[in-house]
Amino acid sequence: MTDALHAYTDGSFDAANSSGGWAFVVYEGDRQLYAACGKRAGTSNNTFEVLAVLNAMAWIAAEVPARSVTLWTDAAHVIEGCRRWRAIWRTNGWKRITPNSHARRRSIPDMEIWQQLDGLLERHPHVVVEWCKAHSGAGGNELADILARNAARSAVT
Repeated sequence: MTDALHAYTDGSFDAANSSGGWAFVVYEGDRQLYAACGKRAGTSNNTFEVLAVLNAMAWIAAEVPARSVTLWTDAAHVIEGCRRWRAIWRTNGWKRITPNSHARRRSIPDMEIWQQLDGLLERHPHVVVEWCKAHSGAGGNELADILARNAARSAVT
């Protein structure tokens, strides 16, 4: 039996209320080890997808810092951000640049969240971020989706 954990993350945004929810679920084999979700104000679904991964990473760092973890997300921009963009952003002083040297450097949406996530991923190289297809029957992904949507719709902030 492997000692690797699997964490599934998801975010949900309610444009009508300008708020959203995030969630993650952690499995050890077939056993659910932990689940968490939350709600806050925000501006896009992307924010909550990144928040879900950040909160999962914070839990991993605090509770299972030495364990190998596969962190699953159905958000392609989170995969690209974790695998490629964060290193570029860090090198460029957390600004997006273009080949046009006369163009102004643009801010990175959710920069503070990405900076926190970058720090956690750098300190925990045994965490691998992978993509899973949404609504494809993966139990952890489905549960994270339900938790995030319920959090986004809840009255508690």
